[in-house]
Amino acid sequence: MNKRIAVVGAGPGGLTLARLLRLNGIEAVVYEREQSRAARGQGGMLDLHVDGGQRALREAGLEADFQAIARREGQDMRLLDHTGVLLLQEDTPDDAPLDRPEVDRADLRDVLLGSLPEDAVVWGRAFEHATALPEGGHTLHFADGSTAVCDLLVGADGASSRVRPLVTDARPFHTGVNYVELGIPDVDHAHPELAAVVGRGNYWVLGPGQCLSAQRNGDGRVRVYLGFRTPEDWLATCGVPFDDPARARAALAELFAGWAPEVTALVQACDDTVIPRPITMLPIGLTWPAAPGVTLIGDAAHLMPPAGAGVNMAMLDALELALALAADPGDPAAAVARYEKEMFERTAVVAQESTRITELMLSPDGAQSMLRFFQGQ
Repeated sequence: MNKRIAVVGAGPGGLTLARLLRLNGIEAVVYEREQSRAARGQGGMLDLHVDGGQRALREAGLEADFQAIARREGQDMRLLDHTGVLLLQEDTPDDAPLDRPEVDRADLRDVLLGSLPEDAVVWGRAFEHATALPEGGHTLHFADGSTAVCDLLVGADGASSRVRPLVTDARPFHTGVNYVELGIPDVDHAHPELAAVVGRGNYWVLGPGQCLSAQRNGDGRVRVYLGFRTPEDWLATCGVPFDDPARARAALAELFAGWAPEVTALVQACDDTVIPRPITMLPIGLTWPAAPGVTLIGDAAHLMPPAGAGVNMAMLDALELALALAADPGDPAAAVARYEKEMFERTAVVAQESTRITELMLSPDGAQSMLRFFQGQ
C-alpha cells in the first residue's frame, strides 16, 4: 500500500494504529501537538481489558512489554458508602489472571513509542485544519505554519478533536457531571494510614449525588477524583477557588462534611494539583456518512463518560482499522467503510454501558446501586 496515512494525536489509539500499520508494511506518520515525549505528565492509570487494549497489544507484538508494566494488584477494589461502611472488597491473588490490570499511562506510551522508529512521530505539530485536494487526500495545516499531505487522515486527537468536523457536526455535550482531580504523592511514606485505607487498587466511596474515587499509581501517587452531579456551570459558580490549592482543598473537603472521616482526610492530604474536569460525551450511537480520505478513532469518534472503556475502545479502533487497511490495500475507502460500520456498532453498546455506570455512581443511592451492579443484579 503506497498511500500516505497521517494520524493526528499520539495517544494510545494513535500510537497503536501507527505500530499496527507499520507491522503490516503500511507507512504512517503521527503528528502530535506536544513538543516532545517528555513535555508533560501523561495522567493516571488505565485498566486494559483482555478483549480490548490487551488484544491490540498482542496483535502489535507487544504482549511481553505489556506484562512487564501491568500491575496485577491494580485490580483490587473497595466499595464503601458515604458513612464508611465497606460494601464490597475484592483482593487480587498473586496468581490471578491479568483480566483488567492497571498500567500507568506514561508506561504504556513509552512501550508504544519504543516500538516505532523515531521518524514515525513528528512532535510540536498542533493540527489546526485540513483542506481537501482535487486529486483526493488532504493538506494538513499546523499551528507553526507547516503543512503535510496525506491520502488518508485519521483523527486520534481526543475529545476536542479538530479532525472531527471533517466528518460530522456533532459536538461533545455536558453530562451533568463534574469532577475535580487531586493527588497525594508518595502516599506510603507521607500518609501510611491513608495508604492502608486506599489499598493497592481502586477505592470508591459513593453517596447521594457525590462520590470520591482514589486510585493507586505505579509511582506511589494516589490520584483522587471527586465527582458531583451538578449543573454544567457548577465549576464556575460553586465558589471553590480552584486557582488557590489550599483554599480549594478546604472548600472541597467541606462539601463532604458528614461523610466518613477518611474521605475528608484524603482530600486534605492532597498536594497542589487541583484540576476541574467537566465530563462531556458525544451522542450515543453517533454515525456519519463516508467522508473521502478521513476517519476517526477513540474519543474523537465516540467520547463517552470515563468508566474504564475509553482507552480499550480506542486501541480496538486502531486494531480494526489497521486490519481492514491491510486486508484491502487496493481500496482504502472500502476498508475505512468496513471499519466504521463495525466501530459504530461496537462502541454504541459500550457508550451506553459507560453512561449507565456513571449514572449509577452518582444516583441518590449510588453505593447500593453500584453494589447491585457488581453483583450482577
